[in-house]
Amino acid sequence: MANIEEEIQKRILILDGAMGTMLQRYNFTEADFRGERFKDYPSPLQGNNDLLSLTQPQAISDIHRQYFEAGADIVETNTFSGTTIAMADYDMEDLVYELNYESAKIAKYVANEFTQKNPKKPRFVAGSIGPTNRTASLSPDVNKPEYRAVTFEELRLAYKQQIEALVDGGVDLLLVETIFDTLNAKAALFAIEEVKEERNIDIPIMVSGTITDASGRTLSGQTVEAFLASISHVQLLSVGFNCALGAEQLQPYLKRLANETTFYTSAHPNAGLPNAFGEYDESAEEMQAYIESYLKDDLINIIGGCCGTNPDHIKAIADVSANYKPRQISVQAETF
Repeated sequence: MANIEEEIQKRILILDGAMGTMLQRYNFTEADFRGERFKDYPSPLQGNNDLLSLTQPQAISDIHRQYFEAGADIVETNTFSGTTIAMADYDMEDLVYELNYESAKIAKYVANEFTQKNPKKPRFVAGSIGPTNRTASLSPDVNKPEYRAVTFEELRLAYKQQIEALVDGGVDLLLVETIFDTLNAKAALFAIEEVKEERNIDIPIMVSGTITDASGRTLSGQTVEAFLASISHVQLLSVGFNCALGAEQLQPYLKRLANETTFYTSAHPNAGLPNAFGEYDESAEEMQAYIESYLKDDLINIIGGCCGTNPDHIKAIADVSANYKPRQISVQAETF
């Protein structure tokens, strides 16, 4: 059986691009989101992309397939909002286990299909664990700075349910991503360690933070170095950044990260910055040029795309990455 920790030493691994960007192409209606099973559901469901793993599974598998065809080594499950906390928006907390389990099964089925075609290029599935829509470090109410909309314990329990379902569904690794609040991420990492211990399993973990703007900090105020210090007590496969910034804007922060960690590094930036309409205009060729500068600077082990990216972007990234060796981990790098 293929081992991602062996593959990552051989070459730069390619992560997929955006799921949401691809789903927009389908123009799914409220009826499409509901399908037959949820046609009489009392809450509006349009926009609940995770639900499409149950009501439009063919679309989800087709998107995974397109990313693998573009050269991806790793696809992410369609589970970015797959916690009871996020699913409360749709009154679908009871469906969380099924959503994660089925999403993992869909992705793993397609991954196996591609691995069987070319065993020399095994394909992997990362269980996508999003940040939820609440923050444990900040108050949503400026008049009550001490208030928190969620506790660490609530996050831990929600993440644990998601993680168990992803593992049961057959994911190869877990990706705690788009981290704007490191305390949320620490709850997810705590839950992962719990599941690993209870089940006596070892599953690789990717962690990906989000630098929100030119301040170079996460939303909860951490610098690159502080973020790294906060999560380096866990044995990780990789640490990196995704979302919020395009590849060009992300590079200086990725460089600081790569210089400080002995973990492998990852990045999946957006296709540039959004325009006035909230859309992403950066072409595959433009993004490829920015990613090549990562490669020339020896910054990366895993590279893919976030908002606005599609299989064209991933193919361009995969094509240029094939010409470079992966970042070598320096034993002299400072660890925390």
